[in-house]
Amino acid sequence: MTTQEKQTELDKIAQEIISKKCGLAIANACLNPVPGIGNSDAQLMFIGEAPGAQEDKLGEPFVGASGKFLDEMLASIGLDRTEVFITNIVKFRPPKNRDPTAKEIAGCLPYLYQQIEIISPQLIIFLGRHSMNVFLPELKISEAHGKIYRRSKMVFLPLYHPAAALYNGSMRATLFEDFSTIPSILNELKN
Repeated sequence: MTTQEKQTELDKIAQEIISKKCGLAIANACLNPVPGIGNSDAQLMFIGEAPGAQEDKLGEPFVGASGKFLDEMLASIGLDRTEVFITNIVKFRPPKNRDPTAKEIAGCLPYLYQQIEIISPQLIIFLGRHSMNVFLPELKISEAHGKIYRRSKMVFLPLYHPAAALYNGSMRATLFEDFSTIPSILNELKN
């Protein structure tokens, strides 16, 4: 698929999400669905759990304090948002920032799978345990962070959620350390 064809397909998915065809109650409770944003040819795809209040207001993922920290980490490896794709498992903000239910996750997963298939990233990076556990339910984030996992044709790198560093200063160094391995992982995957 060409870059333009990929973008067209991603736009179709975004429109389907925005039109709230999934039938989930949270789709009607949110201000703005948050389909995802970024480069349709991205080598890296970042997946969080669900939008928060800021994301719900703006309709884009990781735009609050966690997003600023994610931008800082991207810059530390010479990247910015235009070079990656950022999304969430659940495309709508759960009320009161509660954890998404199994039904909400199941209702949004088809969109995520389509995004993964279209973009075909070399590396999928989970931001936090909730997104990791959808694909790697047997793992604990405290043991899995910074390590590579392969399933089918996909390669995963679980990381702590950027919000963890906002609440726990010692996590900041861990996140930067784990993030610093991304360029070498990408180089290994290319070879």
